[in-house]
Amino acid sequence: MKVSKKVVGVEYAIRDIVLAARKVEQKGMQVDYLNIGDPVQFGFQPPDNVKQALIDAIKRGDNFYSTSEGLLELREEIAKKENAKGLSINADDILITNGVSEGLDMVISSIVEEGDEVLLPGPYYPPYASYVRLHGGIPVEFGVDLNNSTPDIEDIKSKITSKTVAICLISPNNPTGVVFNEKALKELVDIANEHNLYIICDEIYDQIVFDEKFVGIGKVAGNSPVIVLNGFSKVHLMSGWRIGYIAFNQSPQLAELREHLPKLARVRIATSLPVQHAALESLRGPQDYIGDFVSEMKKHRDFVVKRLNEIPGLSCPNPKGSFYAFPKIEDNRFDNDKEFVTKLLEEQGVLTVHGSGFGEQYGSGHFRLVYLPDLKILDSAMSKIEKFVTQ
Repeated sequence: MKVSKKVVGVEYAIRDIVLAARKVEQKGMQVDYLNIGDPVQFGFQPPDNVKQALIDAIKRGDNFYSTSEGLLELREEIAKKENAKGLSINADDILITNGVSEGLDMVISSIVEEGDEVLLPGPYYPPYASYVRLHGGIPVEFGVDLNNSTPDIEDIKSKITSKTVAICLISPNNPTGVVFNEKALKELVDIANEHNLYIICDEIYDQIVFDEKFVGIGKVAGNSPVIVLNGFSKVHLMSGWRIGYIAFNQSPQLAELREHLPKLARVRIATSLPVQHAALESLRGPQDYIGDFVSEMKKHRDFVVKRLNEIPGLSCPNPKGSFYAFPKIEDNRFDNDKEFVTKLLEEQGVLTVHGSGFGEQYGSGHFRLVYLPDLKILDSAMSKIEKFVTQ
């Protein structure tokens, strides 16, 4: 039977690699899962008041379809959050989605046609390229200095063509932990304005930063056509509840997109109403747990980066945010990063993700791991990686 050629280009290395891990487990080996960035799977739970808000909503009967754009009170609270980061928007500029992934799909499907090009930071989170391909577009990677957290401006300029429609940013970045500063964001906005491009900025890790204060793109957006993607999976530890949002800057250039994109929200009907009440509580309630989580992640980051840089044949930039490390494989015994990751799994039972799964041009020769697990597990995993590389 026929299968659409568009779906053939869809990949998600982070979860695709799990199939190999299951085969290793079937042979009796224990696997350390360092592949998926899900805090909840590693013991970090949303606070009790947020859980109770979900339960209360269910018990009082809020189990019906919400409005397609989302709960008004939640959109108002999100607007406050985004305005505190620099935007100047209101509830009507927010659309609630089933996670950032759905928001990304809605945006890409609304702006990309056959042959259009979208610039992505190399390396990038895999769904960005997959959604671009699915909708007939071409993902184009641009360079980023991982040590200094700066985009390669000249590289970006050289890759803009008559077919380019958007520049995507992910800051803090998955998989590298890069966090763009205000100067870099301003340069990117200026380039996008010069070439009449959409700017799509994913800030899902906006409060998980370690060394410097986070700067949101809203601070430099002005009236540019900026679209912010964000959600509650990472910072608010609500990954399995699948809730995110699109925030549209108040730009005249976004008028047509804002007219048509909400049609996709109506087609998919709504986001879970009880979960929206939980998300509202996560914004209005105590925020102490976020600081505690970030403080713990900084300890994990410092530990893992130090250990990785002590291993001959590996080097690891210091991630400024998120909860990922992206070491470079300098050991020439391996043909490619996928071979490295596969053999590490088969021989030591440590599951990571091959860097080329985050883009061939800039991800190749690296691997990604999450440092969410308990420090004891990370210590054991680092020892296994060291043994694998030095044996």
